[in-house]
Amino acid sequence: MTPPATPDTSMPDTSMPDTSMPDTSMPDASMPDASAPAAVDEPLLIELLTLAQRRLARDLAARLEAEGCTLDQWRVMRCLIDDAGRSMGDLAQALLIPQASLSRIVDALTEAGLAYRRQDEQDRRRITAHLSRRGLIRLERLDALAAAHDAAVRAACGTPDPGRLLRHLTEA
Repeated sequence: MTPPATPDTSMPDTSMPDTSMPDTSMPDASMPDASAPAAVDEPLLIELLTLAQRRLARDLAARLEAEGCTLDQWRVMRCLIDDAGRSMGDLAQALLIPQASLSRIVDALTEAGLAYRRQDEQDRRRITAHLSRRGLIRLERLDALAAAHDAAVRAACGTPDPGRLLRHLTEA
């Protein structure tokens, strides 16, 4: 006589679903996924301004490049136009350019004869950068290109002063 079979409890019975606990193996379409990013309805202002700045800078940089000048070189030259000279630290702070990058920019301007460095008369340890006469003449041409670019952007915006919003945002 064969003994009665004893159920094997080492393996779970999968013939009937267990409804005592919710099934978490498959995501429920009605439940939001906490790990998925939320849908973005509208870009944030910082995103719009960053995108606008990058597009404007890219377009102007292309015009300046045709004249053999980078956007940052042009910005440095504009900062030196007053003939008073600026220290490298002052330039870096005013233009938000890292000092190492600024040194390379001023080196390139100096090599091209567009700028020069001078030891400060009051503080002999301080070196100031200045725009040369040749740099001033070159800057006039570059500024004319930048002004034409600016006029085209303003015309495309349909308003003579699209900067009103930007001025408002940057007021301290």
